Amino acid sequence: MWRKYKDSSIVLKMTIAFIAGIIVALILGENAKFLEPLGQILIRLLKLIAIPIIFLTIVLSLSRINLASLGRMGGKLFLYYSVTTGLSVLIGVIVALIINPGENLTLPKTSIDQPDIPDFSDILYKIIPDNLIGTFSSGELLSILFIAIILGISMSILLSSSDDDTQQKTQSLYSLFETLNKVFNVILNGILLYAPIGVFGISASTFGSQGLNSFKSLLLFTLTFYIGIFILWFLVYFSFLKLADKSVLRFLKDTKEAYLTAFFTSSSIASLPIAIKSAKRADISHEVVNFSIPLGTIFNSDGGALRMGVSIVFATNVIGMDLSLENLFIIVAIGTILSIGTAGIPAGGLITLSAVLSLFGLPLEIVALIAGVDAIIGMGGTASNVLGDIIGAAVVDKRKVRPNE
Repeated sequence: MWRKYKDSSIVLKMTIAFIAGIIVALILGENAKFLEPLGQILIRLLKLIAIPIIFLTIVLSLSRINLASLGRMGGKLFLYYSVTTGLSVLIGVIVALIINPGENLTLPKTSIDQPDIPDFSDILYKIIPDNLIGTFSSGELLSILFIAIILGISMSILLSSSDDDTQQKTQSLYSLFETLNKVFNVILNGILLYAPIGVFGISASTFGSQGLNSFKSLLLFTLTFYIGIFILWFLVYFSFLKLADKSVLRFLKDTKEAYLTAFFTSSSIASLPIAIKSAKRADISHEVVNFSIPLGTIFNSDGGALRMGVSIVFATNVIGMDLSLENLFIIVAIGTILSIGTAGIPAGGLITLSAVLSLFGLPLEIVALIAGVDAIIGMGGTASNVLGDIIGAAVVDKRKVRPNE
């Protein structure tokens, strides 16, 4: 039985576990909350393994990459992120204007304090750390990404040094990192054996404690969001896949473990190691994958951007405010900038939504109203973020010449 379980598809196991969790939630209701630790253990294990894999894959990738091609790759990625994020906000706004969620709803009697919106210097300080050990212990992903980039570039310079002794010693350091990366990937494979149990706990506790009742009261908002997600995938993502000369169905099959894990866990960071493996399975070069996927986790948030577009229209419908064409343009422009700028910040979606609500003088209590279905919304949004990151890698990789070409 154990061998059969071990050899079964991880996607099949997680799907069965997810459905079983919903069934248990329907039976037990709020009492299913006791299963929450099963899901939290999975999230903690995935986050535990994500940081070292992120660090090692970026260092190993950059140490072997040409510095000129690194600049071109980064420029293409940020252009891709800007386009997909802007289109996500626009799709969210348009779909919400057509369906009009939020009518006949009232604000909750809850006071929400506006979170501090980081300015440029705050983000800069988060990127550039002042303590190497503290950065890793606190799990500051922006800082870890920065350290990995400068270390990888430095190793690249030393590996191309004219001094044979320097080259040899740097190669030994590279070999150490390569071995550590293999060790952590073995640990990841072990964690994936537990993943279906964790997914079962997440599904049961989420839908049992809040999802069902909230889903009924905000059904139209949730439906609007997922229609937007469908349009984003079908029109935007699939178009980029065609641009990258990828078969849509084959690509979705190769990467299904990544976006389904993201859907079930609602965590881009936790899903990152699986996204890297899936992207390589989709025939994207290791060099591009190891750099672009972690970068996308930090800066790309298409799902959050789409949710923000829907949420703004939802908020204006709740209070009976009409949006002008100029306001819609501002929403798309600011939503794109903020979604890219706060994608790697904890509660980045809350910060982005609060910023735009404040800009238009809309009540922050809307955040509390939406929070009831946040878990359900977060699942589709995170899956979109992860798939969008992998597609971005495929687009950048299109122009690269394969060894056999």
